[in-house]
Amino acid sequence: MPFRLVSPEKISVAVTKQIEQLILRGILRPGERLPSERELSDRLGVSRPSLRDALSDLQDRGLLVSRAGSGVFVADVLGSAFSPALVKLFAEHDEAVFDYLSFRRDLEGLAAERAARFGSDTDLQVIQAIFDKMEVAHQKRDPADEARHDAEFHLAIIEASHNVIMLHMMRSMYELLREGVFYNRQVMFKQRTTRAMLLDQHREINAGLQARDPDAARRAVESHLDYVEGALRDQQRADRNEEIARQRYEHETGR
Repeated sequence: MPFRLVSPEKISVAVTKQIEQLILRGILRPGERLPSERELSDRLGVSRPSLRDALSDLQDRGLLVSRAGSGVFVADVLGSAFSPALVKLFAEHDEAVFDYLSFRRDLEGLAAERAARFGSDTDLQVIQAIFDKMEVAHQKRDPADEARHDAEFHLAIIEASHNVIMLHMMRSMYELLREGVFYNRQVMFKQRTTRAMLLDQHREINAGLQARDPDAARRAVESHLDYVEGALRDQQRADRNEEIARQRYEHETGR
């Protein structure tokens, strides 16, 4: 008969599973510090020895890291998605930029469609709150905050899609974007006109999501990323033209 003895689960195993789920679902993020041992044991309602066993197991498996004098942190599990050599290759070739945008267009279009269908009311409230921050940041001369909220907005949509594979894949991709490997987001925010158009595009995405219209949300994301691709191509063309113009100027003036 296919039956086995039922044995009660060790408390430390239950703690391990709970922290695993929080990491898997993207609730605990890479680099995030866990509460102190005393606070965490109180929150979980377990003894500190049981908690230590769980944390030790998670550290042995590379999901958590302990830093002397600082505490326990979620490991940078995203960093292993691409080798350093491949990251360097991405940064040196423009072709990777446009392949990256094409990849984002397909994946984020799907994520927006899923978020409109499967996102909870709270998911949509988070997206709305981030968009509201974008609107406030848009009034500032320095585009840094608006660019940062732009990335947060897109990641919130991916989180609202409730697909853990997509979540971790895209977080890894966005980490490279944040580091300027594919392109510097602030390039997109240099011109006030471009900033206004980008804000309008995010408004359209948000409207589709808040209306729970999967098709509208997906179309808005795809249209936005088509615009980003076009703007980056225009910027590259302008940079090339400026370089040629400088060479002509130097030749004419003898400088």
